[in-house]
Amino acid sequence: MQSPRSKLDGIGDTARLQLLIDAIVDYAIYMIDLDGTVRSWNSGAQRLKGYSPDEIIGKSFASFYTPEDRIKELPQRALSVAAQEGRFNAEGWRVRKDGSRFWASVIIDAVRNDGGELIGFAKVTRDITERQQALEELLHSERRYRQLIEAVVDYAIFQLDPLGNVTTWNPGAQRIKGYAPSEIIGRHFSAFYTPEDLELGVPKRALAEAAEHGRFEAEGWRVRKDGSRFWASVIIDRITDEAGNVVGYAKVTRDVTDRKKAEEELKHVQHQLAASQKLEAVGQLSGGIAHDFNNLLMIVLGNLETAERHAKLAGPNLNRALANAKRGAQRAAALTSRLLAFSRRQALDPKPVNVNNYINGLQEFLQRTLGERIEVQTVGSAGLWQIEADANHLESAIVNLAINARDAMPEGGKLTLEAANISADEDYCRLNPELAPGQYVAICVSDTGGGMSPDVLSHAFEPFFTTKDPGHGTGLGLSQVYGFVKQSGGHAKIYTEVGQGTTIKMYFPRFTGNARPEEIVPEERAEGEIYETILVVEDDEDLRAYISDVLRDLNYRVLTARSAQAALTILLQDDSKVDLLLTDVVMPGINGRELGRRAHQIRPNLKVLYMTGYSRNAVVHQGRLDEGVNLLEKPISQAKLALRVREVLDQNE
Repeated sequence: MQSPRSKLDGIGDTARLQLLIDAIVDYAIYMIDLDGTVRSWNSGAQRLKGYSPDEIIGKSFASFYTPEDRIKELPQRALSVAAQEGRFNAEGWRVRKDGSRFWASVIIDAVRNDGGELIGFAKVTRDITERQQALEELLHSERRYRQLIEAVVDYAIFQLDPLGNVTTWNPGAQRIKGYAPSEIIGRHFSAFYTPEDLELGVPKRALAEAAEHGRFEAEGWRVRKDGSRFWASVIIDRITDEAGNVVGYAKVTRDVTDRKKAEEELKHVQHQLAASQKLEAVGQLSGGIAHDFNNLLMIVLGNLETAERHAKLAGPNLNRALANAKRGAQRAAALTSRLLAFSRRQALDPKPVNVNNYINGLQEFLQRTLGERIEVQTVGSAGLWQIEADANHLESAIVNLAINARDAMPEGGKLTLEAANISADEDYCRLNPELAPGQYVAICVSDTGGGMSPDVLSHAFEPFFTTKDPGHGTGLGLSQVYGFVKQSGGHAKIYTEVGQGTTIKMYFPRFTGNARPEEIVPEERAEGEIYETILVVEDDEDLRAYISDVLRDLNYRVLTARSAQAALTILLQDDSKVDLLLTDVVMPGINGRELGRRAHQIRPNLKVLYMTGYSRNAVVHQGRLDEGVNLLEKPISQAKLALRVREVLDQNE
């Protein structure tokens, strides 16, 4: 059976081919002569280039080229390549009839007859402008991305191949790590790790985690080309292809050494503040205990002194017992004095001090105190500033440190006492927040002993902490020094290392004022001329009775009051003669300082002598005695009470 006859059967092969070519509208397909003249034109060529067949057949195909390409003779070169190689393949701008341009994909094939003779060219052109625009946009995006990466200098941004070898390198990486691209591309990224991390296999584990989880993040020490280290924040991201296979890694590294340093400084400062707050809390407790204990000791000491006077005719055993009891009470008084020093509650009387002269004057005394096995050396400084400090308490502090140094050198050694000017800048004060920026004189006591361990150092300034055997130290030496220096507006710091000795530095603010004039010593008066009246104000009944008895034994007329209100009532009475107000500072209700102020309003010429075992915020401020204030520190011996009362009464009006 024959197949149905097609309409195309009556058409020749050439006609059928032309129909096929004309049916293709997305490609311009046409023939050109050896000289480039257009000889055929399909419908796709008309749609693409805008010419009808009668407008373009017989004209040169160079009409489709841009003026720039025609100047470069690109049409002739295209035909030449096609003639020689059989095909010319290219992309470029072409021009339509209306002058608009499109990006074309061009193929020119040589056409030969059966004898192999070149008789013309077949040309196929396709408009790929959209693809070209997409490609250019992609390239532009890649260029912008590369420009962005190249512009980043604070981050090292680079890529690794699946094995960890560096494949790209941005300027930030070169700045941070020190390698030029030619020095590092192709090398393994483990070159940036420390020997310790390499031994632990950190680079390998980092890539494994990134490959498994998509990302690896960490911080740690990294190594630059010159061998120096920096603290790095590191991110490694996995790069996969469309099939999900790992084709590499993107690595971002940032130098965060400054942040790491700041965090460590903050931690150090927080530790110091915590230690300071702990010492402050202990100081408040110690000061309160010392206040009450001083009152009790004053009663004990006073009555022991009275008993001694009345027991002169008694047997030696009683006198010896009284002497031993008195010594014990005096030692207890010295202990409370040290507690007050630590808690910054002692009454200081600071005066300008020439530090060079002061430490030089201490050398011989310290040498005698420490013995021949300790070499004492004092070192001053040219142009050393003056400080303002209580000279007696400063001497006690230095002696305390010297004795501690001697105990740290049982086989002998060297103690150095030196002083130097110090300017504390913002950086130092940031690490030592208890000290304000400014100028200081540092008085340093150094020894060649065994030093302190970190654990001992952390407790060194705490009261009652000691490394000595029981019975060989109270643990109040360094705490007393600490309290005195802080109360003087300064700062105390310990520098030590096990086996390398210890240096304790006391920083005192530079004194820039004028020296105070020397006080005039009052003239002495004969004991028989004492007829003054003293008003004693003390809330502790036993202590009030003891003081009153002592003053009466000294031929004074004594009035007593248990509170400030009771004392004011006495002072308001016109017929009440009072020459001296002797008052405790810390009392319930109105304190002694306020009582003194009100007493002066009632009787402007009244002399006031304060007693205290705990003077904070009353007669002592910023570590110094208020101007014009007379003070007795408890516990008070009878001799000291008699002398101080007489001095105040004899002061000029």
